Amino acid sequence: MKTIAISANTSWYLYNFRKNTILAMLAEGYKVHAIAPEDGYSKKLKELGCNFINIRIDSGGTNPVNDLKTFHDFYKIYSHNNINTVLNFTPKNNIYSTLAARLAGVKTINNIAGLGTLFINESIPSKVARVLYKYSQSKADFIFFQNEDDRALFKQHKIAQNVTSDRLPGSGADLSRFTVTPAPDDGVIRFLLIARMLFDKGIAQYVEAARILKNTYGNTVEFRLLGFLDVDNPSAVSKAQMSDWVDEGIVNYLGTSDFVEAEIAQVDCMVLPSYYREGVPKSLLEAGAMGKPIVTTDNVGCRETIDNGVNGFICEPRSTKSLTDALDKIITMSHSERLKLGINSRRKMENEFDEKIVIKKYLLALNSL
Repeated sequence: MKTIAISANTSWYLYNFRKNTILAMLAEGYKVHAIAPEDGYSKKLKELGCNFINIRIDSGGTNPVNDLKTFHDFYKIYSHNNINTVLNFTPKNNIYSTLAARLAGVKTINNIAGLGTLFINESIPSKVARVLYKYSQSKADFIFFQNEDDRALFKQHKIAQNVTSDRLPGSGADLSRFTVTPAPDDGVIRFLLIARMLFDKGIAQYVEAARILKNTYGNTVEFRLLGFLDVDNPSAVSKAQMSDWVDEGIVNYLGTSDFVEAEIAQVDCMVLPSYYREGVPKSLLEAGAMGKPIVTTDNVGCRETIDNGVNGFICEPRSTKSLTDALDKIITMSHSERLKLGINSRRKMENEFDEKIVIKKYLLALNSL
């Protein structure tokens, strides 16, 4: 029996984004180790049939001592568990797991799910991270990209030019779980933004657009937010700031949920005005699968989910006016026109972003190694 490892910076990520990939590998007869920091989802990974291995990862930190400990922990895991191949997700795993795996003779398949601000910021930590990324990715055996912009960026910076690569449709959407669910036609137009609550995700632009549109349309429009708040990130929205927005009556903050489909079902449109360097945002794929129109930015990873005017609208990154105009188009449409955009979203997900495409490519890559 071949032994596979799958690693990310949270157990939450592995369970919520890679559950069906794990189940497919188990069904193919692989033994699967799930490697991540322990959290509330580690037990769920064990229940899938994985062997869970806890590891320390300071995801947002820049302390080199902590990162060296992470590298050392990966090396110990790979040296003692007879692992054939590891699938890496999230930036520090792509770096330190890859280097440790190469040293231990384990093959690696990496997933470049957006590069955030890594190739934008000119801070010393960003420069160091770019060097580490360039060196580590040359040691991978296979690299999956979630969009062509990131693939082109690797080529531009001469990163991993000799490593076999392929393009994935993001992490895909589970079309059996996320099914078409029309919003109620009750006179209220509801918008939802699902993401980590980071300003880089366009949260401030969304809130300001909500303020403008609520002044125009009053209680006939509603703006919701769902996702982790006050996270370990320089761009994080604080609890105090969110409370101020909620108290002002601009937005409703829903916290977090393991059943996002129940929240998506209630709304008329999914919004993500991100200017963060995305992979392909999962929230947009899942909303599209549920037959929702999408409003997002002409930004790396986001634009892939939109045929402008067909299943939603593209707006300019960092532009409150452009976002407001796009949301206003949704508001002034008839209910049937919004449903038509949503059906087009579902078709796009079926044709381009079915999670089964992602899983099949992973199994083929595993077999090729």
